Amino acid sequence: MGLLEGKTALITGAARGIGKAIALKFASEGANIAFTDLVLNDDMAAGIEATRKEIEAVGVKCIAYPGNAADYTETEEVVKKIKEDFGSIDILVNNAGITKDSLMLRMTEAQWDAVINVNLKSAFNFIHACVPIMMRQRSGSIINMASVVGVHGNAGQANYAASKAGMIALAKSIGQEMGPKGIRANAIAPGFIDTAMTAALSEEIRQEWIKKIPLRRGGQVEDIANTALYLASDLSSYVSGQVIQVDGGMNM
Repeated sequence: MGLLEGKTALITGAARGIGKAIALKFASEGANIAFTDLVLNDDMAAGIEATRKEIEAVGVKCIAYPGNAADYTETEEVVKKIKEDFGSIDILVNNAGITKDSLMLRMTEAQWDAVINVNLKSAFNFIHACVPIMMRQRSGSIINMASVVGVHGNAGQANYAASKAGMIALAKSIGQEMGPKGIRANAIAPGFIDTAMTAALSEEIRQEWIKKIPLRRGGQVEDIANTALYLASDLSSYVSGQVIQVDGGMNM
């Protein structure tokens, strides 16, 4: 029996990258998967369906819900539909995120708003919609995907760093509020992880990053998925309000 047998996990932004890796890891441990992602074109729609089929092939129930996680009203409707389709929501992973990097003097209001809305407001939207369900169940695990830059900051990423710092504080606050109801909330702060986003960086920038990492390599999406599995399962039943940095020792 898997660590998440019989559980339902809701993961935002899971069509690719870290979100997809988490969904597949949870599925391999027996969880049924509901996931969301944004659809702006046919390629995105095809990507969501391909991911859904890949997860379903593991042998669990999987339904994809295309939509905008930053939209409060839309999120309320999506969560209601997921509850109807699956019967419960036991795990929420707030993974949806974007970057729009710029130095503060050049950053536009639109760049700031877009990152805060997708990265932070989406987490509020989904927590707000899922908490009543988890309260009735008197159990639940909420995992916010933060970042090491949310802990330490990073020049040229004020909007991203602020949104990820907010994800950490949000998890800690929800952990305090909802602990008496049996709901845990934690955050994961990935460091330099090999994804499509980091693959777009120049080799020079990549090597500069790796020099700062004691393990001298980038992390893999599976490293984040394994940490998420720990926080989602009963292995961490007494862990709440924590931020786990998965960064190869980059920020000790």
